[in-house]
Amino acid sequence: MELNQESIKLLVNKQREFFKSGKTLDVNYRIEALKKLKEAVIKNQDKIMKALNTDLGRSECEAYFCDVGTVIIEINEALHSLKKWNKPKRLNSGLLCFPSTKTLVYRKPYGVTLIISPFNFPFILSLGVLVASLSAGNTAIIKTSSKSIASSAVLEEIISETFSEEYVKVVLGGHDVADMLLAERFDKIFYTGSPRVAKHILEEASKNLTPVALELGGENGNWCIVASDAALEDAARKIAFFKAANSGQICININQVAVSKTVAPRFIELLKQEFKRQLGEDIHNNKEYAKMINEGAFNYCLKEMEEYKDRIVFGGKSNKETLRIEPTIIYPVDINEKIVNHELFNPMLPIVEYDDGELDSLIDTINSREHPLAFYIFSKNVKWAHNIMKKSHFGGGCINEVCVHFMVKGAPFNGVGHSGMGAYHGVWGFNEFTYPSTLLFGKNHMNLSLREHPYSDKKLKAIKKFEK
Repeated sequence: MELNQESIKLLVNKQREFFKSGKTLDVNYRIEALKKLKEAVIKNQDKIMKALNTDLGRSECEAYFCDVGTVIIEINEALHSLKKWNKPKRLNSGLLCFPSTKTLVYRKPYGVTLIISPFNFPFILSLGVLVASLSAGNTAIIKTSSKSIASSAVLEEIISETFSEEYVKVVLGGHDVADMLLAERFDKIFYTGSPRVAKHILEEASKNLTPVALELGGENGNWCIVASDAALEDAARKIAFFKAANSGQICININQVAVSKTVAPRFIELLKQEFKRQLGEDIHNNKEYAKMINEGAFNYCLKEMEEYKDRIVFGGKSNKETLRIEPTIIYPVDINEKIVNHELFNPMLPIVEYDDGELDSLIDTINSREHPLAFYIFSKNVKWAHNIMKKSHFGGGCINEVCVHFMVKGAPFNGVGHSGMGAYHGVWGFNEFTYPSTLLFGKNHMNLSLREHPYSDKKLKAIKKFEK
């Protein structure tokens, strides 16, 4: 399909007509669509993993764990629970509605949806969202990232072989194509990416009052606090694993670590050991270690790293041919420096020291900045950590763990403020792609005349009595 405004308008209209046919309202139709999607993912898993290796240098294990297997889990949950999610909720209408005592609340699909996915997890952050959209009974157009070229091509192939374009369609291209799509009227838009682009999407969506869900990385990055009483070996092991995953190109990854001065030297040594244990001595040449998405991202990281070269205590090596950059520990860093005031999305890991007596001030500073997508605390005092988490604003997080809150069945994935709006995964995704619709069943006998003219003091007293 030649991409221009006219062809995109035609595609959106095709999907709108298909949605109007009512086929997607049938829950069994949706279930069959999800089964087809699952079969297609399993059938093409080798192609998917190869594409992820081409685009991001991801190993088969990391590619399957983060994209293939996660998509299958998401589909399985929807297949198992969709009929329950879709069942209307019955309410008692109450005395004021008597004799019409029966009310149902339905979850209805929006219609034609637009899914704009990023490069870092090109399958789970497109197909995972698609599962929610199709479960809810919508049609979908997926705009993939122009940066993950191989993955986008495989995604287009899988979808075109599985669904008709009037139901689901992948559209390739850059920002110009995204703008052509945003110029059309959609019924729901779901975007994963940066706050800067999200503002543009909201502006375009507002022209049609289109509801939007945003999953963003956050402008100030995700904090991890390592308290003085933390199990340092465990913290170092988990933080090293997570920072190395996808070479730091993860929206919920740790952007910077705040460590108690009393344990900072020991923690940093343990972190170095863990990077070496998990990735070897020659990290930037390790083929299992992911690479930066393109030369632009590679150069951007090296440029910022150069500003802090005197404080690099581990890593810093890179391979321009493979676009790999070692996990790089930068220490010490002040909490007000530029590097801890924006999302890094790369393997750099700044370490901020704090005095135990100033821990409350540290947390106040973190909370005064834009709300992160994720927040992590390592401490043996779980009660204290839990209390901090309850008072702070962020999308999701962990105590004495990293990232796996993303995998919890039945839990939402979402941001807040500059890290996003809306939520998905499981029933949360189903709800995000539907809207509630209330339907009351009236009766034609025993109707009360309280609400009708003529009014009287007697009626007013009766109404007040009912309402009390």
